[in-house]
Amino acid sequence: MVKDLLLLGIDTSGKTASAALFDTKNEVFLAQSSLYTQKTHSQVIMPMVKELFAKTGCELTDIGGIAVANGPGSYTGLRIGVAAVKALSFGLDIKCCGVSTMLSLACSNLQYTGKICAVMKARGELVYNCIYESDGYSVSQICDERIVSRDELAEELAFGGSKVMLCGDDAAGFFSDYSSPMFNIAPPQSRLQNAVGVCLAGASVNMISPDELEVSYLQKVKAEKDLENKNKT
Repeated sequence: MVKDLLLLGIDTSGKTASAALFDTKNEVFLAQSSLYTQKTHSQVIMPMVKELFAKTGCELTDIGGIAVANGPGSYTGLRIGVAAVKALSFGLDIKCCGVSTMLSLACSNLQYTGKICAVMKARGELVYNCIYESDGYSVSQICDERIVSRDELAEELAFGGSKVMLCGDDAAGFFSDYSSPMFNIAPPQSRLQNAVGVCLAGASVNMISPDELEVSYLQKVKAEKDLENKNKT
């Protein structure tokens, strides 16, 4: 775990590229930056990291660890973020960690007390989903990360017996499509995945060596599906 150190967080799991510097000892974010962009994350994430250090006066050698959203999310985006963190960790000879994108979303909304439901676009009418319980300071996972149909999730949440707050890149669409008095929605500033949530999640997990860091897609990538289909014929 990262304790009393400076933690760099990176998120490239969706359309928003984001980086943050978190002082874990004092629980203060020294800087954070997010950019909702159509550009490839490889074009923006490292300049964004450099800008954070330039503005804060910190040095790369001050980092005690690096956290990155390692899935689920955009296949290309996840690979870019994980590759960047592996390179930085090897170069600085420090440890890193991959954190669930959905856990980072929940951590971005710690101020909410109750159930938090991360809902992210997968494909078609399917979404990535996980549900957490927040006490206002920490979150606990209460179901497995999964891919589920939007209709099935909406029915589960609507008849779950307690209100739930939606976050993630399909939260707005889900909230609109399945109007229910049981649904709340995260505010715009914490609705999408971001490096602040990655830092908060990463501060409480075990650090690993960069060669152990991997992407967790939660579903098979297109190349794997194509190979399976080819082998069936």
